[in-house]
Amino acid sequence: MSHIFNWLFAQYQGIPTHLIVLEFIGVFFGFLSVWYSKKENILVYPTGIISTAIFVYILLVYGLLGDMLINAYYFTMSIYGWYYWTQKDANNNEVHVTKTTKKEQKYTVIIFMLTLIFVAIIYLANNKFNSWTAYVDTVTTAIFFVGMWLMAKKKLENWVYWIIGDVISVPLYLYKGLVFTSLQYLIFTVIAIYGYKAWKNSLNNNPQTV
Repeated sequence: MSHIFNWLFAQYQGIPTHLIVLEFIGVFFGFLSVWYSKKENILVYPTGIISTAIFVYILLVYGLLGDMLINAYYFTMSIYGWYYWTQKDANNNEVHVTKTTKKEQKYTVIIFMLTLIFVAIIYLANNKFNSWTAYVDTVTTAIFFVGMWLMAKKKLENWVYWIIGDVISVPLYLYKGLVFTSLQYLIFTVIAIYGYKAWKNSLNNNPQTV
């Protein structure tokens, strides 16, 4: 066990202390955000805003431009989602979990493809396509962009995108030396699975959406 512990944290040798502290804080609030999302709690957004603001800076330092853009996008969508989730319908009911319509499914494809193109242009413009991580980062960025949009809309399918993106991100961040972040995405994967089940139950138990 000690060998594993030493191997994990040896990757932080030479890393400025403030980046390590910021990563830990960002991971903590990121965990809270996903947990609140699972609970359909509005606190998903203020906690998410803190986490994403921190990771925009960290990922810029590490050169993961795609994921940096993800977090900048999360920051913006968190503000929108915070507003959207507080809205009431004509009967003064809160926004409920629903499934994506055919029109929204088309939007997910468009968002995914546009994100791929946009991130690829950013990488090419900065001559950053010099590692396999750049290509993986481009794909995960597109996956998470769709997931965040669906979550802000309170769509059940958002969890499917989070699960796929989280599973890919675990080895990506471990390879890049961001151990805490890698562990965060491993925990996110587990929470996302339970989140999908919880939102599905919420959908099934709501007579307005069944």
